[in-house]
Amino acid sequence: MSATTTAPTGPDATRSLVPTVVRSRIHLNRSALPTVAALTILVVMLVYGEAAYGKIFALNTVSNLFITNAYLIILAVGMTFVILAGGIDLSVGAVVAFSSVSGVMLINAGLPAGLAMVLMVLIGAFFGLLSGVLVQYFSVQPFIATLAMMFLARGLASILSTEPERLPDDSAFRNLATEIKLIDGPKLNDLVTTPNVLIAVVVVVAGFVLLHRTRFGRTVYAIGGSEQSASLMGLPVTRTKLLIYVVSGTCAGLAAVVYTSKLGIAQNITGTGWELDAIAATVIGGTLLTGGAGFVLGSVVGALVLGLMNVLITRDGSIPAEATTIITGVVLLAFVILQRVVVGSRKNE
Repeated sequence: MSATTTAPTGPDATRSLVPTVVRSRIHLNRSALPTVAALTILVVMLVYGEAAYGKIFALNTVSNLFITNAYLIILAVGMTFVILAGGIDLSVGAVVAFSSVSGVMLINAGLPAGLAMVLMVLIGAFFGLLSGVLVQYFSVQPFIATLAMMFLARGLASILSTEPERLPDDSAFRNLATEIKLIDGPKLNDLVTTPNVLIAVVVVVAGFVLLHRTRFGRTVYAIGGSEQSASLMGLPVTRTKLLIYVVSGTCAGLAAVVYTSKLGIAQNITGTGWELDAIAATVIGGTLLTGGAGFVLGSVVGALVLGLMNVLITRDGSIPAEATTIITGVVLLAFVILQRVVVGSRKNE
């Protein structure tokens, strides 16, 4: 006769579940630690800026922070999907350049602004698709695949035009940058927004829903945790890895629309280094470079940290603009070290 074991019931069962619950909570808190750190840094920067320079909490300052960094927020959301799955996308800045130059030239050739915007987004999605195909079907490393797309997009933008392409002043494209007054403050201290900011908000909400409320999002996290395990679980790994680059490319196309409508000019050098800004915003916001942990809202916080950093340096006046890159590098290094601590603590559990 074989012996049978039964699970503990009553008080014993409750006691046995407590360590499991506690461990899961600790694991969740550690995963969110970089994001909490980014949010803390943002608050500290706001308080310091207000104390040192004043008017940081002014309505027009807050408005400009979001209006100026709408394109970066969109890029960071797309980059979050890629890094969460353990990949990287170095092509987004060049894709912005090619999309913007193509769109402005098409508008100047007589194409309706609305159709040009759609084509700009589709161009971004197409480059993302190419990157995904190289990564998934040709087993090219994401770094190399997206680097190739970066050179391709930048080269195509340079072939199209070596001179700045300007939007007509009366183009409907420029309406996306029209300011909408939300609060009428004293002495021009108004809270305003633009359709571009609303586009960024929609992208953030859509990214949040995709990652946290859909099977696609759960698969992205699973791939970042362990692609082999995700495959053994029967998750659609191939399709998901392809789509994350399409998402990133689509966000790059949208960022091109947002930035071009605000500036009114498209150049082949537009977007130089933006891929690094997007990666920095995503990492500062708490997404692990190893994949498997991170939040869309954290990437938004990371983008705002970078944007506010530029505001404070400009307000100070004594710090050279070149120092922004150095400060960004120091902050990024600090967050990478913090991530290593978090990952190391997980392995020791």
